[in-house]
Amino acid sequence: MKDKFIKYQAQTTNHPVGLEVSHAKGSYIYDSDNKKYLDFVAGVSASNLGHRNKAISKAVIKQINKYWHVMVYGEFVQEPTVKLCEILSKNLPKSLSNTYLTNSGTEAIEAAMKLAKRVTGRTEIIAAKNGYHGSTQGSMSIMGFEERKRSYRPLLPGIKFIEFNNENDIDLINENTAGVVLETIQGGAGFITPSNQYLKKIKQKCKELNTLLILDEIQPGIGRTGKLFAFEHYNVIPDILVYGKGLGGGFPIGALSCSKKIMSSFKENPILGHITTFGGHPVIAAAAYANVKETLETKIMSKIDEKEKLFKNYLIHPLIKEIRGKGLMLALILDNKKIANKLVTKCLDRGLILFYLLFETKAVRITPPLTIKKSEIKKGCKIILETLDQINNSVH
Repeated sequence: MKDKFIKYQAQTTNHPVGLEVSHAKGSYIYDSDNKKYLDFVAGVSASNLGHRNKAISKAVIKQINKYWHVMVYGEFVQEPTVKLCEILSKNLPKSLSNTYLTNSGTEAIEAAMKLAKRVTGRTEIIAAKNGYHGSTQGSMSIMGFEERKRSYRPLLPGIKFIEFNNENDIDLINENTAGVVLETIQGGAGFITPSNQYLKKIKQKCKELNTLLILDEIQPGIGRTGKLFAFEHYNVIPDILVYGKGLGGGFPIGALSCSKKIMSSFKENPILGHITTFGGHPVIAAAAYANVKETLETKIMSKIDEKEKLFKNYLIHPLIKEIRGKGLMLALILDNKKIANKLVTKCLDRGLILFYLLFETKAVRITPPLTIKKSEIKKGCKIILETLDQINNSVH
């Protein structure tokens, strides 16, 4: 199967991990030799309730037995799609009560950028250096990392960049700015959290200029930081909220929420302002609804802080310079790229799945399922520390 994987399936690097998956359950993934791996990545912050969650599985099977795809987005009334938008609306601020469902986070970003231009009549978009919002052309245009996008130019014009957490750059937002797009917590840059009321100050500037603040919560959204959305920690409400990944519980989905007034811009001048064939797919929506419902109704989010502290208390080592992030969105910052690479590969050999971040090469991602047990956290941390000891000994 690995040979066929290389021969027939498109690759994104010359050295894919190549783990041949047999099955998965809870916090574990099993390979074709039935070796089990403790999953500290959760499909890159996507499988929030672990693998093969019973509630999600039951919802998917139930919906499959009723109907699958019947019509493009926004035309037919489909119960799972409506229920998903309703539960999101009831758990978001009133100004974010209307939701558009897409196939992915990057598509939701594209739609949000279009809304900002349409509503304000302006063309300039401001984003953050080292920000990441997806790989389609529009999303790549606001990616603040030139090395990853220079080969695909020309991209969208009218894009400016500011430095995340740099208050001096806030004055770059002006009367020509349609929207400011920021990650609530910068992902690819190394899980950098906002400081000193930064997001609140950005929102105030946007409000003064009638500019829309778009917060990208594709990674931290749906409980990963201990609240349903990370912006709740920072005393700010965006004009447009974009999310995905964890929303589907392991199924492909994206979403943007805003006021009904803003969203109505897609309905006229021109009509069909944003359209999608499979957005709001009933089977995916059923999975997402079950995922959100379980996240809200159980004590999962209330235990995130405790689990974060457990990681930070255990992961103390000379090679770990810092642990960034919030909740179960954590990044180990190591001495250099070489050590980070060794940690990921050696831990995989020992049955622990870790992964990298996009731009910060010294970082190693820890984004396990939110349902991970304390005993599993301790087990994984033990593997990390022993592996770092081994790396440290080989270096010295």
